Amino acid sequence: MRVLVLNAGSSSVKYRLIDVGAVAGAAGDRAPAIEGKIERIGAGVTHEQAFAQIMERLPAGAVDAVGHRVVHGGDKFHDATIIDDAVEAAIDACSVLAPLHNPPNLAGIRAARRALPDVKQVAIFDTAFHARLPRRARTYAIDYELAEREGIRRYGFHGTSHAFVANLAAKSLGRNLSELRLITLHLGNGASACAVEFGHSTETSMGMTPLEGLVMGTRPGDLDAGVVLHLLRNGRSVDDLDRMLSKESGLAGLSGLSNDLRDIEEQASKGHDRARLAIQVFAHRVRKAIGAYAAVMGGLDAVVLTGGIGENGTSMRQRILQRFDYLGLVLDDERNTDARVTEAEPVARISAEQSRVAALVVRTDEERAIAEQTAALVRAATIGAPKAIPIAVSARHLHLTQESFRTLFGDGEPTKLRDISQPGQFACKEQVNLIGPRGRIDGVRLLGPLRPKDQVEVSRTDEFKLGIDAPVRDSGNVEGSASIVVEGPNGKITLGQGLICAKRHIHMAPEDATHFGVKDGDEVEVALTGGPRDLTFGDVLIRVSPKFILEMHIDTDEANAAELNAGAHGDLVYIGVPGGSAELRSKRMISS
Repeated sequence: MRVLVLNAGSSSVKYRLIDVGAVAGAAGDRAPAIEGKIERIGAGVTHEQAFAQIMERLPAGAVDAVGHRVVHGGDKFHDATIIDDAVEAAIDACSVLAPLHNPPNLAGIRAARRALPDVKQVAIFDTAFHARLPRRARTYAIDYELAEREGIRRYGFHGTSHAFVANLAAKSLGRNLSELRLITLHLGNGASACAVEFGHSTETSMGMTPLEGLVMGTRPGDLDAGVVLHLLRNGRSVDDLDRMLSKESGLAGLSGLSNDLRDIEEQASKGHDRARLAIQVFAHRVRKAIGAYAAVMGGLDAVVLTGGIGENGTSMRQRILQRFDYLGLVLDDERNTDARVTEAEPVARISAEQSRVAALVVRTDEERAIAEQTAALVRAATIGAPKAIPIAVSARHLHLTQESFRTLFGDGEPTKLRDISQPGQFACKEQVNLIGPRGRIDGVRLLGPLRPKDQVEVSRTDEFKLGIDAPVRDSGNVEGSASIVVEGPNGKITLGQGLICAKRHIHMAPEDATHFGVKDGDEVEVALTGGPRDLTFGDVLIRVSPKFILEMHIDTDEANAAELNAGAHGDLVYIGVPGGSAELRSKRMISS
């Protein structure tokens, strides 16, 4: 499929025609791209005229789909979306959050839709990868009702790049993205950091706008709001401050030279003090983010550097990654100096062999990511609707090892109370009490058979009652999770880890996975309609085994949010590898 990728700005329109193979990521998708840039937008050239020029430069009938980069999707868009009039209107409504970016993005969309009315057009949002940030990460500590009313929250940006390089890093490491804790650093004229925890963005440095976070080419990054108030009180206008913060700060403002790190490093080598300061502040902020994000995730598997500076800035990479031995990251200076990334070889390792935490330079390609997501979405829109998925509500429960069972209940085996839906699994007569720092929950049922790891599964409401912050994890992934005291009739144990909020998931037999076109480890959206409250669940993990029967498991909080009745069913509507490209399977929604 030939996808025209458009990045429509206020002064230029960048375009690239990419031939995506029959299967996204296959060897056939590496045909040479046709690309270019139309300038002078707003100074004699409209977006309509720019698009007409683009079409003149392309072979006749060359475009099968159009993928548009859209900076801000607000809280409405969590994934790539096929554009219609309603989507256009929603993008327009987000313009208040990105007044410099969304209006020209939208102008490009409208020009392309008018010129190619029969071609599918897809919006890819910079904010989408961060759309499900945890509440604690996305919330500003201001008046809550004001923030809700005005849409003030942390959205994050560069999401397409962070997701793309995270996937390449996981492949390079030979591991599943869903089991890795990565820090991705998109460093260029725009710069941002992202904590990619088990395939999802759980923290990022940019906030409501791209001004927050790391030092950038012309933007300051983190800044005390009192500085803005001080300047306003001393006569600066809002427009003055907008210009200063967007175009006159960052590396350019610090150095007094330019926003190009190469120029700044050249002058720093000649003794220019402000150039040296700009370099030091930039590196310091990035180092601070790495330490903070490793703490947020409770561990770290790799640091990934991308963007113009991340891919090419040998000296800056060395400044950023030095003295992280205490985290298990040891930089190899020779590898760092020799590192080169290309389309053919997009990943270079720059950490030492003995380094427990990998450091990788990864070539980003946002246009290709947009093209692949667009092609997948357009292709999948033609696929027929799948069958409904039964939904089961999983109350709080626990799994125990033989050793823990013996301590809590004495010798013997669990006593079966009744079989549960998944073959070979059963509810036990045995129950325990959970004891946390703030409260306790009695009568939590054991599920059998016994397992190799202790695991306690609770809801968010249970967390608050216990006074514990439990991570959202898929079953079996308890490393670094929360601790809990478990009390039985014969004794008490303190689990150093094992308390989780179970990630919502779907059990599938292999034939179900084939029917839906998914594989183990994929993530999907499941829609419920027709009941008291329509709701779409995102981030639903696919688990495939010959031992499973088709069933989606959610916890009691999630069931209450949807006001589910017994026998509820949902429709799988969206499929995507965590952090990667996604495929829309069906827009039909089956009533619960």
